[in-house]
Amino acid sequence: MPSAQIHTCIRVVDVDASIRFYGLLGYELRGRLNFDSAYNVYLGLPGGGDTLELTVNVGRTEPYEIGTGYNHTALTVDDLDGLLVRLAAEGIEPEKPPYAPGGREEVGRICFVVDPDGYRVELVDGDFPTPQDPPHPSLSA
Repeated sequence: MPSAQIHTCIRVVDVDASIRFYGLLGYELRGRLNFDSAYNVYLGLPGGGDTLELTVNVGRTEPYEIGTGYNHTALTVDDLDGLLVRLAAEGIEPEKPPYAPGGREEVGRICFVVDPDGYRVELVDGDFPTPQDPPHPSLSA
């Protein structure tokens, strides 16, 4: 049985742009692992593990197809508005202004930004307790 999830891997074309983007979100460069035709760059948040793996396939210049199955990764942030100001200074704007998902203020505010390769990142203002809604109406008998 698994004991921990250690990282998520995404494939990137411009690793420097990705390191800059994720650095703006607070990630730190932790390490690299080289292969014959690719290499991995490991990033993590302060005080945490190496939770993000950027894979670079050497010689790849075309963007990757993200597909319809991937939606986003999520990060809690201490000051969403302040982070958005810092991102805007670097030319990074949210998909739309922060909002309460489903209009539910008790859940808090969120917004989405997109990294250089098109991967969406959800920014959650503060803590995000796991919602405890009943089953979705589409599942009722």
